[in-house]
Amino acid sequence: MIVAFAFKGIDHVQLAAPEGCEQEARAFYARLLGWRELEKPDSLKKRGGVWFQCGPQQVHIGVQTGFTPARKAHPAFGVCGITELQSWLQAHGVETIADDSRQEEGAERFYVNDPFGNRLEFMEWEREVNGKQQ
Repeated sequence: MIVAFAFKGIDHVQLAAPEGCEQEARAFYARLLGWRELEKPDSLKKRGGVWFQCGPQQVHIGVQTGFTPARKAHPAFGVCGITELQSWLQAHGVETIADDSRQEEGAERFYVNDPFGNRLEFMEWEREVNGKQQ
């Protein structure tokens, strides 16, 4: 198939959260995970929420009226040092849920719920060179 367009990847992931979520989001995503907060464009500030940088991607926490957390649908974040991340989160009171269903492929992974109940996956591939699976 010949087309005049091409996908370059994911620019950002948006996770929903309830109104007034910003301080709790900063505590979890910036202070606990170490993600850098990004300034939202002036035209979007009135909507609430907060944006973060995670590696080359952005994660947007957006305010949703009548919010219900995503319990199954989730983003998966690639990490280096997954055992250390899991220990860090547990030491700070975050419950982690182990999942060895992809170990045969060489992936270590676990899940957490953010403060709003959204499911997040963290994974690390055994065979990585410069952050890319081999």
